[in-house]
Amino acid sequence: MPDTARIKPNFTVTEAARCLLCESAPCTAACPHGQDPAGLLHALRFENEAGARGCVKNEICAGCVAPCESACIHYDFPLRIRALAKSIRADGVRPKSFDLSIDFCGIRCENPFFLSSSVVASNYDMCASALEQGWGGIVFKTIGFLKPKEISPRFAAVGKEGTPFVGFRNLEQIAEHDLKDNLQDLRRLKQDYPNKVIVASIMGETDEEWTELSRLCEQAGVDMIECNFSCPHMSAHGLGCDVGQNPELVKRFTASARRGTKLPILAKMTPNTGNMEPAAVAAVAGGADGIAAINTIKSISGFDLETLSPPPYVHGKSSVSGYSGKAVKPIALRFVHDLASYKELAGVPISGMGGIETWKDAAEFLALGCTNIQVTTAVMQYGYSIIAELNSGLGVYLENQGYASLSEFCGAGLEHMVSPDKLDRETICYPVFSRDRCVGCGRCYISCKDGGHQAISFDAQKRKPVMIGAKCVGCHLCRLVCPTGAIGSTARVPKKVGA
Repeated sequence: MPDTARIKPNFTVTEAARCLLCESAPCTAACPHGQDPAGLLHALRFENEAGARGCVKNEICAGCVAPCESACIHYDFPLRIRALAKSIRADGVRPKSFDLSIDFCGIRCENPFFLSSSVVASNYDMCASALEQGWGGIVFKTIGFLKPKEISPRFAAVGKEGTPFVGFRNLEQIAEHDLKDNLQDLRRLKQDYPNKVIVASIMGETDEEWTELSRLCEQAGVDMIECNFSCPHMSAHGLGCDVGQNPELVKRFTASARRGTKLPILAKMTPNTGNMEPAAVAAVAGGADGIAAINTIKSISGFDLETLSPPPYVHGKSSVSGYSGKAVKPIALRFVHDLASYKELAGVPISGMGGIETWKDAAEFLALGCTNIQVTTAVMQYGYSIIAELNSGLGVYLENQGYASLSEFCGAGLEHMVSPDKLDRETICYPVFSRDRCVGCGRCYISCKDGGHQAISFDAQKRKPVMIGAKCVGCHLCRLVCPTGAIGSTARVPKKVGA
């Protein structure tokens, strides 16, 4: 058992990341005191520390022989649950709920979190399960008159170092079920969950199909329609992002969908373009009430270098297809910012998606002006239960920050984004080293020497990095690569003359 007084600063993050997030977790089943160690681990994995503190009590765990740890089935060594509880000062007090309701495109949502149009929302049973667990709504997997033939396998993941799932590539197309069956599922979902928001995603090949699909979806009782102008890998040409890259087609097909319905319409935008704003403006001109962004990014995830086949492959062959997951979040945030700050789109609601796993990810999209959040890849990896941490974590944050409502927070970060020419270039903040946390690995020295400004010296005998102030330009590469969090930042000061 480790000495928790000497646990490194990122112990909580790294240890929680080891959790396998088991179904019917053996650790909780083994607890004789009715505590929920699995809930603790789940909450910490998704950055919800306040929720984690309420799952167990330190005073109970401290005097326990830890059958939860003995029951852990981790393939390496058991999770150090008692040390985790102590590191966050677990008190068994669950955070009170915060009202996360918000209006989106004129519809009241109990919270901003929706399943996005994908395999995670492809039939009644799946969507019903998600709604039961607390999701505010679902965007049903895209339906159309086309019934695609899918391939096997159709997914591939991209990892880095010890992280097996940073990015995700898929060749999944629109709903494989009959249109009649999909419409029946939508009808049942709205009948059985009248207080949830049910959105139909549609994709047509002609003006007439767009009109008819929107008409049929309204008849099925859905609350909103999303036009898929963005799927990057349809097997037929003239669909998905082939449309989304052409503002004229976006406007035309949005108008066609509008002719079939009076419901709110979302236009789902493709990131496979330099600028999303022209297509978004065209969608609004065609009758869209809101914008959804982003869909997946065209990609090749890599090659099997033994066979030179790019996964996922069929008989050694593959195709360019959509990339999602945590790795695309910075790209998604950039597009959302561009939409939210574009004058011609002022006041147009935005549904944000792309790499959202935790409440912190979601909060970043909301801070840029989104009033709705959609999630797929994280659900594919971790399941619908992440909604508990999304709701709890976001609610605690808003309350702690003094916001009276979610809508008050939406867009609060936009004022902090400026053009590059408006950034202060006359001051500097230097890195500062904590000797207590530094273990002398020299990573800062290596990165500064080979990728920075050679502003750190390193004594190999004493294993001590030393900053050379005259050379430091305050780029903070050293701080970013430090594995122990031993490098911080000084206050901002004026640059020296000539610097």
